[in-house]
Amino acid sequence: MPRYLTAALYLFVDLPDFAALQAPLQAVCDANSVRGMLLLAPEGINGTIAGTPEGVHAVLAWLRSDERFAPLKHKEAMGERMPFYRMRVRLKREIVSMGVPGLNPAAQAGTYVAPEDWNALIDDPGVVVIDTRNHYEVGIGSFARAVDPGTRSFTEFPAWVEQQSAPGGVLAGNPRVAMFCTGGIRCEKSTAFLKSRGFDEVYHLEGGILKYLETVPETDSRWWGDCFVFDERVSVGHGLAPGHHQLCRSCRMPLSADDRASPHYVPGVSCPYCHGTRSEAQLQALAERERQVALAAMQGREHIGSQAQPAGAHSDGAAVPGRPQPEAETETETETETAGDLPILYSFRRCPYAMRARLALAASGERCQLREVVLRDKPTALREASAKATVPVLVLPDGQVIDQSLDIMRWALERNDPGGWLAPEHGSTDDLWALIAECDGPFKQALDRCKYPSRYPDSDPAVQWSAAQAWLMQLNARLEAASHLFGGHATLADMAIAPFVRQFAGIDPARWEAGPWLPLRRWLADWQAGDLFEGVMGKYEAWKEGDSPTLFPPA
Repeated sequence: MPRYLTAALYLFVDLPDFAALQAPLQAVCDANSVRGMLLLAPEGINGTIAGTPEGVHAVLAWLRSDERFAPLKHKEAMGERMPFYRMRVRLKREIVSMGVPGLNPAAQAGTYVAPEDWNALIDDPGVVVIDTRNHYEVGIGSFARAVDPGTRSFTEFPAWVEQQSAPGGVLAGNPRVAMFCTGGIRCEKSTAFLKSRGFDEVYHLEGGILKYLETVPETDSRWWGDCFVFDERVSVGHGLAPGHHQLCRSCRMPLSADDRASPHYVPGVSCPYCHGTRSEAQLQALAERERQVALAAMQGREHIGSQAQPAGAHSDGAAVPGRPQPEAETETETETETAGDLPILYSFRRCPYAMRARLALAASGERCQLREVVLRDKPTALREASAKATVPVLVLPDGQVIDQSLDIMRWALERNDPGGWLAPEHGSTDDLWALIAECDGPFKQALDRCKYPSRYPDSDPAVQWSAAQAWLMQLNARLEAASHLFGGHATLADMAIAPFVRQFAGIDPARWEAGPWLPLRRWLADWQAGDLFEGVMGKYEAWKEGDSPTLFPPA
C-alpha cells in the first residue's frame, strides 16, 4: 500500500516578513518528518513536500493557521517511496523566477478559465494561445494552435513578449491572449506581466495542463502528445496516465522511444541532446555512476544515484545546450536528491581556501559530492577540471567549473543565504569584499612569510609578524564594537577571513594567546567552537576514482 503523501502547493501573497518564516517552517517540517523543498519570497510560497499523511497535513495546517495562507490550495499524490532526500526551506527573490521587478500576481493575474471551458476559448481564432513552458516541455506535447515562444528559461519570456508586441509580432495590437503551463504558477506570473504591459484580455488555464488532462475526456481534448512533469514519471497523458518518455540521466532531457534508439544514447551517460557536450572525465564519472546503480539493483539495495532528479531544479547555473532548466512548477515537481546530480567539490580539509568554500556550501544548504584531495598526489579528474589543479574546485552538474574559493562562496550564497552573510548590519557588501581583499592580499603575504620563513629567505619574519599584527589589530578594533566584523551577526567577511586568522594563530599558539587582541581571540574561539565549523571539518579518506560518493554537508 502507498505509504507517502506528496503535496504540491503555491500561493502568491504579500510576505514582507518572508525571511522570518524560514526557521519556524523548517522546524515544523522537521518535527513532522516531512521532506522536500519550500521556497519563500516576498511574493509568496511555492514547493512540494512529502511524508506520512499525518505529517504533511500537520505542516499544511500550520501554514493555514496564518491567515495569509488560508487560501492555500495543494495537490496530493500517494506513493510507495519517499521522493526527497531531506527538507529545505529556502529564501528566494521570487517563487518562480521571471526577473521582472514590481509584478504582483496576487493582484494582477489574468482571468481563470476552467478546464471544461478551455476548448471554447482556444478554438476562437481571435485568441492567441501561448504555451509559457520551456522548449523541451513543449517539444513532447502541447495544445493545438499554441504558440511556442522557444524559451530555455522562464526569464526569457518577457523579452519574447516585447519582441512579439512589435509590429508583425503575434502579440501586436494587444489581442486577446490565452496562456497555459503545467500547473498554473507560471501563468499567474506571465498573465500579470502581460497586464502590466497594457493587455486588457488575458486568460489562463485554471489548474494548468494537469487539471485539463484529468478533467477533459480524451475524445473532446485539444491536447496532443504528453505533458512533461518534474518527477520520476517524466511525462503523463490523458487521465494522468504515465507517458512514453524517460529521462536522460546525464542532461535530463525527456527521451522518446526514437531518442533512445539513437546511437548517441548510452543509458546514464549521453543522449542525442547532450552527445559531445561532456569531457572524457565527466563521461567516465557518469559511466561509473551507472555501473554503481546497476550493481545496487543486482544486490537488491537502493543506490543514492538511482532516482531521477528534476532537471535543473531550482538551478541558477549556466545551461548545457539542450539541458532542461525548468522553473519551480511545483504542482508536479519533486527534488529527489541524487549524488550523480550534485556538484563535485575537490577539497583539502586544512586548506583555508577550501575551508571557506565548505563553510558557504554548508551554510547555504547546497549539497555536493566531496572529494578529499591529497595535494602531493592530485587526482587526474581534478587536473582535468581546472588548470590551476589546486583546491577548492567546484564542478557543477552542467560542466561549469568554479575554481576560486570566493566565487564558490558567492555561488552558494546567491542561491541561498539563510544567515544573511551577504547582508551586513553595518556597511555594504562592497565593504565586505574590500576587507576580504585585504586578507587575501597583504595579510596573506605576511602570514605565509611568518608560517614558512624558509621559503622566503629574503624576508624578515619579525617584520612580517608586525605587518600581520597591524592588520589583525584593525579586525580587533571592529570586534571591540560588535560581536562580528560587520555587526551583530556573521557575514561573508567573518567566514572568509576566519580560516586565515586560525592559520596565523596556529603558528605560535602561546604568542597568539598573549597577543593584544582579546576580542579577536574570542571571535576566533567562538567560531571554532560553533556547529558550522565542526560540521565542515570532518575527516575523510582521500578520494580515488571509482569511490562511492561522499555527500557534503553530512545529513
